[in-house]
Amino acid sequence: MSPAPPPTLPTTSPLPTVALEDAAARQFRLLEATAAHFEGEQLFSADAGVVPGLGRPRTTARVEAVLADFFGAEDAALVQGAGTGAIRAALNAVVRAGDDLLIHRAPVYRTTGVTFRGIGVRTTEADFNDRAALDAALASGQFRWAYIQHTRQRLADSYDPAEVIAACRAAGVRTVVDDNYAVMRTPAAGVELGADASCFSLFKLHGPEGVGAVVGARDLVEGVRSANYSGGGQVQGHQALDALRALTHVPLLWAVQSRVGTEVAERLAAGEVDGVAEVRVANAQDRCLLIRLDRPVAAELPSVAARFGAAPYPVGSNSRYEIAPLFYRMSSSALDDAPELADWTVRVNPMRAGADLVIDILRRSLAAMADPKDQ
Repeated sequence: MSPAPPPTLPTTSPLPTVALEDAAARQFRLLEATAAHFEGEQLFSADAGVVPGLGRPRTTARVEAVLADFFGAEDAALVQGAGTGAIRAALNAVVRAGDDLLIHRAPVYRTTGVTFRGIGVRTTEADFNDRAALDAALASGQFRWAYIQHTRQRLADSYDPAEVIAACRAAGVRTVVDDNYAVMRTPAAGVELGADASCFSLFKLHGPEGVGAVVGARDLVEGVRSANYSGGGQVQGHQALDALRALTHVPLLWAVQSRVGTEVAERLAAGEVDGVAEVRVANAQDRCLLIRLDRPVAAELPSVAARFGAAPYPVGSNSRYEIAPLFYRMSSSALDDAPELADWTVRVNPMRAGADLVIDILRRSLAAMADPKDQ
């Protein structure tokens, strides 16, 4: 009996990226928003505590105002718990146990699933790739809120988040968007596309550990803030200021990284590295390369690549800690959808590196695995 043929990668529909010139314009716009809410020495000092009348540090309130201004939103709140904390805070502000919540028919990100279960919402799935199915769900009158993940949950996802948000708005259904891995990477975040809230991790945008943001409609953000009055739950001023400083670097970093990823994909597709069977650019979850090898050694590759300078596992997937190219397994939600790829496919993110280094690490790693003497 002949062995089963290797799996093939599905066709992917990568989200649009931001060109360098546009990224520079976004950086400048962020600084314009900063100048509108900070004066001189305020950018060099930060306060702490539950300030009377604000319920949070003054510096935190200023950074929140900058974010709301930059994203064109009514309000913004910084929260602890990074992206997961932001999603949890937003959903807790708008849905209760037993409420119906419309979601995409796909494996749910693990920590988001914990949030759904903790709140006790009743999730109903519709395939957002199928406009007729989405419209039918929205026309049911069953939902007040929908939850949308901006980046791909399934490798073959192709829906346009802007179209899903617009369809929900037309049906009178409000939306909370998981914008992790999409903010500053794509041309517009969910709230800029008309969503009621964008939730994202500032740790994934080179900010301090554990800081997230909810940006959106005033009533929703006020609900987040009122539930987080405790002093111990506040994002302190120095954390907020650190996050803002880091954010100013991100637009250009992400534009360069996206360009490098495209170059690596093109060179691998042209056959530059022996042992590579297929390559796809995908938003799974962060924008990355999915590389299917010609033999089932994907589980071993990250540890071998680490010997040549790669990062073998993520810290925050584009956190400040991650500078070396990441060679890692596919995400858990992607493997839930396509488990047959686990032994054959690795996820590669260039991080701060250029295409030459990424390709060199991959080539040396595969050669070393083929001939242990080279390790």
